[in-house]
Amino acid sequence: MARSERLLTLLQTLRRHRLPVSGAALASETGVSLRTLYRDIASLQAQGAMIEGEAGVGYVLKPGFMLPPMMFSQDEIEALVLGSRWVAKAADPRLAVAGSDALAKIAAVLPSDLREEIDTSTSIVVKQRYAEDRADLAAIRKAIRMERVLELTYSDEAGAISVRRVWPFALGYFERTRLLMAWCELRRDFRHFRTDRIAEIVPHDTRYPRRRAVLLKEWREQQEMATDV
Repeated sequence: MARSERLLTLLQTLRRHRLPVSGAALASETGVSLRTLYRDIASLQAQGAMIEGEAGVGYVLKPGFMLPPMMFSQDEIEALVLGSRWVAKAADPRLAVAGSDALAKIAAVLPSDLREEIDTSTSIVVKQRYAEDRADLAAIRKAIRMERVLELTYSDEAGAISVRRVWPFALGYFERTRLLMAWCELRRDFRHFRTDRIAEIVPHDTRYPRRRAVLLKEWREQQEMATDV
């Protein structure tokens, strides 16, 4: 195992433990000798990791240390490349550009050998043919982040038009379509709206009365109950 990957493994192991853990236990979990473990802890401390403790007492990683991008493993880089390429193919243009920009920022601070891993990655994403969106997905994402009410002019499968006030909390990216997940004030329940059938969006400054995280949790529970039936 390369030294950078070994340090990454040790850091991730420390993150799993909220209480001090002995050097012997860490060495066993990471598959190195105790002497190597002590050297690796010293290396991480020199890089700014707030690892407190000492031999015979145990070690704990204080929160707040950000992992340098240069310490990404090859599998993690592959995952980042695959995710970025999927976003570029499957998301709306604004989000696609953001995905490419994020990967470029990561590549800029990687060592040359790892940067080459990005350029030569063999993970291929095949572009899917999506139904053309009529809705502004950027406006939807903003409403989700801000927890704001949206008024939708929506056409169902039969072509019937309705106006809905909804509490948007998630966007789903499926093989052929994209769905807005929201609480519908008219139906007083969760509803899914295909973004290619949303004819018009009117954002409101009104913040909906429940938190987005709570809505998402309840929606997931409802989906799980439906699949169990």
